Amino acid sequence: MSTPPPRRKPRTDAERNRARVLEAARALFAEHGQDVQMAEVARVAEVGIGTLYRHFPTRQALIEAAAESRSGELLDHARARCLGEADPARALALFVEHVGEVLAADRGMSQAIEAVVGTTEPQGRTGEALRDVAGELVERGRAAGAFRADATTSDVNMIVCGLASVIRNEAGDWRRFAEIALAGLRPR
Repeated sequence: MSTPPPRRKPRTDAERNRARVLEAARALFAEHGQDVQMAEVARVAEVGIGTLYRHFPTRQALIEAAAESRSGELLDHARARCLGEADPARALALFVEHVGEVLAADRGMSQAIEAVVGTTEPQGRTGEALRDVAGELVERGRAAGAFRADATTSDVNMIVCGLASVIRNEAGDWRRFAEIALAGLRPR
């Protein structure tokens, strides 16, 4: 039985092109929603259409990669900024506020993700890691007495889903919604 050849590391220019395509796609989807064409992404990324399709063979693959990129940035922020915050209530507030800022800036991106994936909730390992961070923030808050004893990660998920709905439907001040929702986690 022969062993498969070792995977080669992608060339630096290929990595750079992939990053440019993702950056262009995220910006275009954020501004124009799901109506963005692949040729427009290639043009804005300053790559050929063949390069775009080599990295993302379908529009769905591009949108899924852009969603994963956005989720990865949320995770990086949560780990760097929120887990490093000493005050557990403030840490969770920072997490929810950042999610709100990203969703408010990326309404069109959220629309494209939902149309392709069926949900804007982060998926896969990154989604799991985000839920783990939220769980850690809740646990720290409960241990410090900053949150109700029955507060859970699911509560944070509900807050984020409600936040996403307020933003998507332009149903009011999302920052006020977040403040009121987070107040519901305080001990009675």
